[in-house]
Amino acid sequence: MASQRILVTVTGPDNPGITAALTEVIARDDASLLDIEQVVVQGQLTLCLLLELRSDRSRGEPVLKDLLFDAKRLGLNLEFQIIDAPGDAPGDAPADVDQPRERWAISAIGDALGARGLHVISSVLARYCTNIESIRQLSADRLRSVEIIVHVPEDPDRAAALRADLVDATGDLDVDIAVQRETLTRRSKRLVVMDMDSTLIRIEVIDELARKHGVVDKVADITRRAMAGELDFEASLRERVGLLAGMRYDDALALASELPVTDGAPELLQVLRRLGYKTAVISGGFTFAADTLKDQLGLDYAYANELEIEDGVLTGRVIDPIVTPERKANLLASIAEREGISLSQTIAVGDGANDLLMLEKAGLGIAFHAKAKLKAAADTSISAGGLDRLLYLLGLHARDIEHALASD
Repeated sequence: MASQRILVTVTGPDNPGITAALTEVIARDDASLLDIEQVVVQGQLTLCLLLELRSDRSRGEPVLKDLLFDAKRLGLNLEFQIIDAPGDAPGDAPADVDQPRERWAISAIGDALGARGLHVISSVLARYCTNIESIRQLSADRLRSVEIIVHVPEDPDRAAALRADLVDATGDLDVDIAVQRETLTRRSKRLVVMDMDSTLIRIEVIDELARKHGVVDKVADITRRAMAGELDFEASLRERVGLLAGMRYDDALALASELPVTDGAPELLQVLRRLGYKTAVISGGFTFAADTLKDQLGLDYAYANELEIEDGVLTGRVIDPIVTPERKANLLASIAEREGISLSQTIAVGDGANDLLMLEKAGLGIAFHAKAKLKAAADTSISAGGLDRLLYLLGLHARDIEHALASD
């Protein structure tokens, strides 16, 4: 027998028992409930119910009459729309509406997000013929982070183009954008690896060692040459470390005892521990600093370069193997294999060009306060705020984060 679909929308003050009362009517009147969505904002309820009724029930009678009666009794407004066929909606459908579609999660993070940011984002989504399934605020005090679930026509190049356009459109708003497939692995990441210098900590350790040893200008010149492409990472590291020859190792250890940890890093790692994640620092810096951070922050792994020491003094040499960009990526894969974690369930975070291969290897690569080149190549970026903003990219709400911090 033919059937009829009806979309019922209920709005009004939220109180316990509303959903129970309305679903009792639907069940009693032998209607089929095909879909339901409920949201409460500042105590105001919006509840949508998609019903299917046999066509001989006089366009929804008596279930609609009973629902209207109960809604009135509960102090609610009820509206309904008859949908003649599955998928019908008012207005003209876009040309590619019948294409197979994928679900994508768009995360927008920024102190200035607000209505303007959402307008810019939703305007770009409209141009891509996306259907917005849901919008969820993740921040608690004000609109600083939202997660938007959308349906995008399947196209290998469309997601990359969509992210590029979203990033471009929000560029003057200081809003960070992430576009991820809404799959099981997005919400089941299990390993997070981070660079150390200018990512997990706010300084470059080698620069501070050079400053202590009185060779900071010479080290800076080598860094400049490396940035200009005159030296590769390994050659520049060896040359800079060579300038540290004769430095007392105790002076280096004194620096490790006062490393300035990046804002949000302790909170991030505390929540990740609570959720059962494995964590690691993989650095082109030095082991004396990485090992200190491992103990201080409760990391599971720490990999970095080891300085050669003789009689308590740095020799100016590095013990092989050097943690090159290639080795960073390989160490990520090695940790994942050891822990039985697929690469799609890994996250890598870094700020410099030597992190690029590691970010490309990971399931999600995040450029943190990074140069434009790395931001363009990474899956997403965090350009403002602390490392704890990474938790929004996992779909965690501020209240979940607060609960994890309070219960650890």
